[in-house]
Amino acid sequence: MATPRQTNPLALAVLVLLYERPMHPYEMSTTLRERRKEDSIKLNYGSLYSVVASLQKSGLIEARETLREGNRPERTIYAITEPGKARMTDWLSELVSVPKKEFTNFEAALSLMGALDPQEVLRLLELRLRALEMQRTAGEAVKASAPPNFPRIFMIEYDFTSALLDAEIAFVRSLVTDLRTKEFGGFRLWQRMSELRAGDLSSEDASAILREEFPDELSWTEDGRTS
Repeated sequence: MATPRQTNPLALAVLVLLYERPMHPYEMSTTLRERRKEDSIKLNYGSLYSVVASLQKSGLIEARETLREGNRPERTIYAITEPGKARMTDWLSELVSVPKKEFTNFEAALSLMGALDPQEVLRLLELRLRALEMQRTAGEAVKASAPPNFPRIFMIEYDFTSALLDAEIAFVRSLVTDLRTKEFGGFRLWQRMSELRAGDLSSEDASAILREEFPDELSWTEDGRTS
């Protein structure tokens, strides 16, 4: 019987840890935190137990033994199975080699930000820019805290996130500049749309005004509608 296909990155992290050596869930959690993997993989103790149970049910890991130390609760040691090793290799290889579309919240917000007043969008983007710059400073501090000659393989995800962060900072900074100077394409139309929405006009009346005031900007629509 084929094993169910896992998609949770935390499940992959568990397989990789157990590929190193058998562990109990608490050790998995502490190891991931010691390695700061929670910065790149969503981690909480409750979801970890659910992932372990799912992997065991799928036959990708198995319970090796149960230990009790003093008055502590019993801890089950898990080990990866041969199907688990094959699944880990295939899954990790696919993630490394095949780019996939990822739908981010910021991308969704950008596609819908026309619903807000442009001056409000400018204010919000300025807040985002400051937050991004703080994130970059924090990330640089993490990298600087690594021991001398620390192998890059153990922090390669920080190189990736730093590159993404730098790209987003550059994009947001450019967008902020365009909005401040009103060089953003369609800014006047957007501003007028916002003004009309704030009034008591019907959508039909507002559209008629926009078609009259911005015939060139709205010529690409079938009938000049903006919604």
